[in-house]
Amino acid sequence: MLKFGNNGKFRVMHITDTHIQNENAEASLFLIEEAVRRELPDIAVITGDNVLNYDDESVTKGYIERLMNIFEKYSVPSAVTFGNHDSETGALSRGELMQIFSSYPCHVAAADVKPFAETSYNVPVMSNDGKNTVFNLWIFDSGDYDSEGHYGCMSEEDVLWYEKKCDELTALHGGKAVPSLAFQHIIVPEVYEALRMTKKRKLYSFRHMYKRDEYYMFSPDGINYGTLNETPCSGYENFGQFDAMVRKGDVLAVFSGHDHTNAFGVKYKGIDIMNSLSTRSESDRFSSQYGYRIIEIDENDPTRYETYVSRWYNMFSLNDIKALKQKGDFFGASVVSCVKYRGLIQRFLTFTGRSFCRIVTGRKNTY
Repeated sequence: MLKFGNNGKFRVMHITDTHIQNENAEASLFLIEEAVRRELPDIAVITGDNVLNYDDESVTKGYIERLMNIFEKYSVPSAVTFGNHDSETGALSRGELMQIFSSYPCHVAAADVKPFAETSYNVPVMSNDGKNTVFNLWIFDSGDYDSEGHYGCMSEEDVLWYEKKCDELTALHGGKAVPSLAFQHIIVPEVYEALRMTKKRKLYSFRHMYKRDEYYMFSPDGINYGTLNETPCSGYENFGQFDAMVRKGDVLAVFSGHDHTNAFGVKYKGIDIMNSLSTRSESDRFSSQYGYRIIEIDENDPTRYETYVSRWYNMFSLNDIKALKQKGDFFGASVVSCVKYRGLIQRFLTFTGRSFCRIVTGRKNTY
């Protein structure tokens, strides 16, 4: 049973796009464990592109075990769904991957996902006394690719399942919608309706995923959060997931990953469309600004939430490097040193770019 703490709070850690594989496993797992150890959330929601699916399933299972053992070690419940890459290659299907993840005691869907091929489910959050459902988490599988090779979206079958399950929860909640957050890998296509469209490329504007003559940026007339750093890579098809959530009135925000450097949100039709950073270490220039998101809900007012993004370069201090060396963890010290060094460069470039945009165009590109 998941429930609010004695302080009336419930904290969710959003982890996404870990992309655990041979090349980055050691550094990525080190950073993820450090984040979990420091935050100790009430649940970690892991939204796809989790582990590279190898032809040798024992390698895939080995990396899944190392990832899940972090949550086991710190007694942090976890909920997993999948992205476009999880079943793109390798020996294991999505259903088989869910069966593996669900075999760990820390995974909340262990007793609920039947059959294991079903990779969308919900996680109720009880009041501190355990008597009532106060909040709900939707864990949605947004698919991988459509028949034309475009990015996927939540299936029509899963949308119908969501509507039916939402009605059941509402009936059990005295006819009132249970306040909820939704988590999935691929961002909903309605994100483009919440942004401002221009026909010409402008500074910090990004081309529509499927329309070559349309560019998008924050709308100063809308409610915006965070920073838009790349094109939102939504699905091409749309089976009405977002409209269903608007009709049901339970979802406060839908959180996605997929776009590794985006850490932003826009409000549309009463729902926050949010994107979180890739939670890994990689050899690219953005590694130091990757990280995770924390979301906090208050039992006294579960219709609201607070959230912030923590980047790797902000998580550590120079004292951390010294402490790691003193205990003999020279690998960890090297990872943190690299993150701090690259982070200094990345922060300078980000600050310069944002300032230049504001001075030249008079437009904000971060909120």
